[in-house]
Amino acid sequence: MARQDAVRCLRCLLYALNLLFWLMSACVLGVAAWIRDSLNTVLTLTAHTRLEEATVVTYSAAVHPVVIAVCCFLIIVAMVGYCGTHKCNLLLLSWYFCSLLVIFCVELACAVWTYDEPLVQRSDMISLKSRMPNYGLQRYQWLTHTWNTFQTEYKCCGVIYFTDWLEMTEMEWPPDSCCSNQYPGCARHAHYHDLSDLHQEGCGPKIYSFIRGTKQLQALRFLGVSIGVAQILAMALTLMLLWALYYGHKCPVPNTVVVAPNDPTTASVVGSA
Repeated sequence: MARQDAVRCLRCLLYALNLLFWLMSACVLGVAAWIRDSLNTVLTLTAHTRLEEATVVTYSAAVHPVVIAVCCFLIIVAMVGYCGTHKCNLLLLSWYFCSLLVIFCVELACAVWTYDEPLVQRSDMISLKSRMPNYGLQRYQWLTHTWNTFQTEYKCCGVIYFTDWLEMTEMEWPPDSCCSNQYPGCARHAHYHDLSDLHQEGCGPKIYSFIRGTKQLQALRFLGVSIGVAQILAMALTLMLLWALYYGHKCPVPNTVVVAPNDPTTASVVGSA
């Protein structure tokens, strides 16, 4: 009876852990996709500078194809684990345990391989000015769009200050994406009438903060550690369940009545029924 209760408890815990694997894997994929948009923008602005290398070092673990593939595979493994736990199938549970072990080793290897502190200083932000003269040129429309998107999303203007646009380009006023309230010609109006309508903070510190790590990246790291801890717990519970099923020979069936072969009392009751 104690073994049957233990098996039921182990199965319930594995059900919960497999559900947790589905939810956390889906969250990792969602956050990685969310980060990728901002990451592509920053990589475009920091191309061919030390900032680009630092950005890749910081976010390589978050959007690495191996990490994405592992999360997708973990969803499939969790389904197999659910089926194995439900049917008390030794083969499925064994495959489930081995798969979790392989995934855990891959995650650990990726964490060690990609762990590195980005070597970047605030003075490196000045290198962002080197590509500002290409803003607005016909063959650099993609760069123009990236600058406008970043300045609008992060509410910044220029690298250090909005005057960077006047120093590094032939423009007489900053782009309209520098305006807090954007409309065609807003930057020209703000330049001649009210400079407070322009974003007062430069985009350099924003990019620096992004490279040092965002809240999304911290959430992704927390999810990665949580998945690793849950995998260790799931492997331990799976081993215990395999041991209980192997030595119990079968999964407990509730409300089972065992009939003694030579019990006359039971035989008479069965006959009368």
